[in-house]
Amino acid sequence: MTKRRALIIGGSAGSLDVLLKVLPELNPNVQFPIIVVVHRKQGMDSLLTDLLSYRTVLKVKEAEEKEPILNGNIYIAPSDYHLLIERDFTFSLDYSEKVNYSRPSIDVTFQSAAEAYHDGLVCLLLSGSNADGVNGLITNNLFGGISLAQEPSSAQVSYMPEQAILRTNVNILKIEEMPAYINSIS
Repeated sequence: MTKRRALIIGGSAGSLDVLLKVLPELNPNVQFPIIVVVHRKQGMDSLLTDLLSYRTVLKVKEAEEKEPILNGNIYIAPSDYHLLIERDFTFSLDYSEKVNYSRPSIDVTFQSAAEAYHDGLVCLLLSGSNADGVNGLITNNLFGGISLAQEPSSAQVSYMPEQAILRTNVNILKIEEMPAYINSIS
């Protein structure tokens, strides 16, 4: 059986700039899904999806309830919902309380994805102003996945990647290293 792989990118303040630099450089034939969880205001869904769509040849869409997760697509977590990855590799949307003052919570997505993908999961934590995502990276490591954090000196807001580096085992990537790393995932 072929191992399922997925990449989840989480970020908050300052992460959009990173996405706009990285996504245009991605291989159009990626053989895994890319799931993006970004903290943002409610009602900004289509703007983010449209903006990212203009920067990549990959299909970009907002994740929907019970939607199968397909390789080669970039899925955006809807604002004001937690995005969970089910063990049958579909999405589930949840409106429960905020985690780390956030909905969607990066932790919730990283943790549920680690339970589904095990060692086939790669998580990348970008710029942000709180520690959302760090507990998810810890869970990802426990399941044997690969955990990455943005080089804090390159982040607009360094707190989130700094917390990841302080609290768990992560590989650190500069922005310019991210596209080649992502393209090498197989």
